[in-house]
Amino acid sequence: MKLTIKNEEIQALNESPNPQFPKYTSQLINLANQNAQGTRPKVVGQLTELFEEYQKNEKEISIDTWKKWYLSKYPKAINDSTNKIYEQIQNLKNAMELIDKNMIQKWGEDLVITKTYNGLYVQKAILYKISKIKQTNFRLAKPEEESAGIDGYVGNVAYSIKPDTYKTMSRLSESINVKMIYYTKTKSGIEIEFEE
Repeated sequence: MKLTIKNEEIQALNESPNPQFPKYTSQLINLANQNAQGTRPKVVGQLTELFEEYQKNEKEISIDTWKKWYLSKYPKAINDSTNKIYEQIQNLKNAMELIDKNMIQKWGEDLVITKTYNGLYVQKAILYKISKIKQTNFRLAKPEEESAGIDGYVGNVAYSIKPDTYKTMSRLSESINVKMIYYTKTKSGIEIEFEE
């Protein structure tokens, strides 16, 4: 059975404040936080575990008791997190001053031309190496296969090839239903991890 719960229904049960942020500011703060790692467990604690502990130890579950309980355990965490993110925002402001149309064009050319070209050679090298191990042939994907998330084949097995950072991306919108190959660039080459 499938159900849909509307945002209004969720919000009706939510007693926590829902602050509004000016357009683009939340995106920039999120970007700064990704770089600064201001909300990592070493800064703010392992929140899922902390919330479970809070629920077990409190009689009244509310946003106010959660805030009081959390701040009693981590009194400096929000400040430490804020400072890390704010410092990164300052870095982003400084970087924004350096960006002009020429730099954007150079960046676009690097992405579309150079990184695409180099990426295809990395894919080819990975597929070739796996094909040698499996003692079979390989080929790069055709355009219609690429649109299904396939980067190439080793024998009859379809693979999608992604950098290892892909595993930790939080906002993956695509769903790839083929075997995965993850790679890490090192000083001496690339390391790969693949599904059999």
